[in-house]
Amino acid sequence: MIVTRDVFHLKFGMAREAKGLLSDGIKIMEKKGYKIDRILTDLTGKSYRLIMEIRFESLAEYEKALKSTLSADEWKRWYEKFIPLVDSSEREILNVVEI
Repeated sequence: MIVTRDVFHLKFGMAREAKGLLSDGIKIMEKKGYKIDRILTDLTGKSYRLIMEIRFESLAEYEKALKSTLSADEWKRWYEKFIPLVDSSEREILNVVEI
């Protein structure tokens, strides 16, 4: 199993608007195969971060959901609204370790 973490570094003062838009984006992503585990915001460290964590059974499952989402017109329209709120972003793909 893997976990993907999409970390969005938002522009100053845009957190409320980004969180509002993200709820619409999540609906689109879930239709395309994403099952959002949790949304996080910062308490310490760099400010104005919005983090989305999602589990997948494999990289292949992740790639399938990503391809399906990124090719959807509905997603593209939503993303054009979200982009202006973001300074930068990064993605982490992590293995889940069972202990």
